[in-house]
Amino acid sequence: MQFSVTFRHMEATEALKEYARERMERIRKYFPDPIAVHVVMSTERGYNHRVDVTMQLHNGLTVAGREASESMYSSIDLVTAKIEKQVRRYKDKLRTHKSKTHLSPLPWSHTVVSDPEPEGEDEVESEAAAEFEAAAPGSVPELAVPPVVVKTEKFHANPMSVSEAIMQLNLLHEQFLVFRHDETGRVNVVYRRDDDSYGLIEASPAEAAPPS
Repeated sequence: MQFSVTFRHMEATEALKEYARERMERIRKYFPDPIAVHVVMSTERGYNHRVDVTMQLHNGLTVAGREASESMYSSIDLVTAKIEKQVRRYKDKLRTHKSKTHLSPLPWSHTVVSDPEPEGEDEVESEAAAEFEAAAPGSVPELAVPPVVVKTEKFHANPMSVSEAIMQLNLLHEQFLVFRHDETGRVNVVYRRDDDSYGLIEASPAEAAPPS
């Protein structure tokens, strides 16, 4: 098993590294082939000890989890238990899952934007909008400050079925997952609803352009 640890905003210690390795070995027994594990340990505000774990499986799936507490050892135990619970839930499917080699992953990006709103802007906008509406009824003034891009991350939509996408969503402990449908080849999104059910957004095929 490939194992690596990154320490952020804290002193690196062999004791913590070996403790994390020992806990990750407990999860390894659920997988037939070696896996790569990356553990990130960091401190927030000096007292919150956070552990992020990413496990890359032999069949292309990813298992991840994060936990934080007042002790780094406790956080390691919590995230191990969290990951182990999901892995046990899907252990049979994980062993039989195979990568879809007939389709290649599709690139996609996730951008975080902020909507800057200077102090007093609401009042100025409302007055300007009222004046604009009086001069041109039915029109919408373009007064808002354009969003500012905070960061952009690039990912790949891996080919899988809807049930596999839901499994991957749970293994990552995320709210949504972008994937490539293994039958249609189109990009889909599966997401977790507030009632703990799942939603599916399916992309429609592009319409052919009319002849010129």
